Amino acid sequence: MTLTELRYIVALAHENHFGRAAEKCHVAQPTLSVAVKKLEDSLGIVLFERNSGEVRLTAIGAQIVAQAERVLSEAARVSEIAATGRDPLVGPLRLGVIYTIGPWLLPALVPILKQRAPKMPLIIAEGYTEVLVEKLKNFELDVLVLALPVNEPGIVAQPVYDEPFRLLLPVAHPWVKQKMLATSQLLEEPLLMLGPGNCFRDQVLDLCARASHGQSPQVLESSSLETIRHMVASGVGVTVMPASSVDTLAKNDPLLRVRPFTEPTPTRRVGLVWRASFPRHQAIDIMRAALLDCHLPGTRPIR
Repeated sequence: MTLTELRYIVALAHENHFGRAAEKCHVAQPTLSVAVKKLEDSLGIVLFERNSGEVRLTAIGAQIVAQAERVLSEAARVSEIAATGRDPLVGPLRLGVIYTIGPWLLPALVPILKQRAPKMPLIIAEGYTEVLVEKLKNFELDVLVLALPVNEPGIVAQPVYDEPFRLLLPVAHPWVKQKMLATSQLLEEPLLMLGPGNCFRDQVLDLCARASHGQSPQVLESSSLETIRHMVASGVGVTVMPASSVDTLAKNDPLLRVRPFTEPTPTRRVGLVWRASFPRHQAIDIMRAALLDCHLPGTRPIR
């Protein structure tokens, strides 16, 4: 039994498909298939049920895969422990950022880190919170920038800044005449928002629920905040945006206007998330300082 074989069965358990699992492991499908069958033969049990292109874990297979994940996690710690004997600011740092933060944070963050830790290049992955946290737990990423809270065993979360929400309107919308808007007004217009799986969508829906008294907003979905921005500009509806994505909009923009919400202003808390066992503490410290020094529009630092 090898660590490579354990990686293969974990990937197959997650993907339920030999082709996708092989692609994830960067090997040919026959290589993965043969290795899985070899492991089953050596253990004397069937780990996966095969059926018309799909595979499913058997009951005993699920227990084996759970143990394999623990073994792989512990094996990965060997490299991390070794890293404590080297300069923590030398070598790549694998950073995960959610979609609603990355496009506005990274242009400011990367130059700062390049200057302060020139030998620590960033390997960056954008994704949904759930996916990034899973990659962090599986040692595929080192540190995440997420909207908090994140409550997972063995995971540390540290707040960095608070970010208020804004309402983005078409330039000719009647609400433009108001200096501030109540969250309850979100129920009166078609509301553009991200699709399921995005934490920012969940935050906006929660905001609407607290203001609605049982009434639901008329929701129109799109795949990205930038696409939603263009749809608002075309007059389809209104949307809620993080301040960092819209506070730099020119006051005389020909198509869009930004308005704050009345108090209490809806806000998200953004922070760093990493494994409690991650040994490069100085890398975390320099990342947090860099995040604060980005001074993203509208954000309020947590010192």
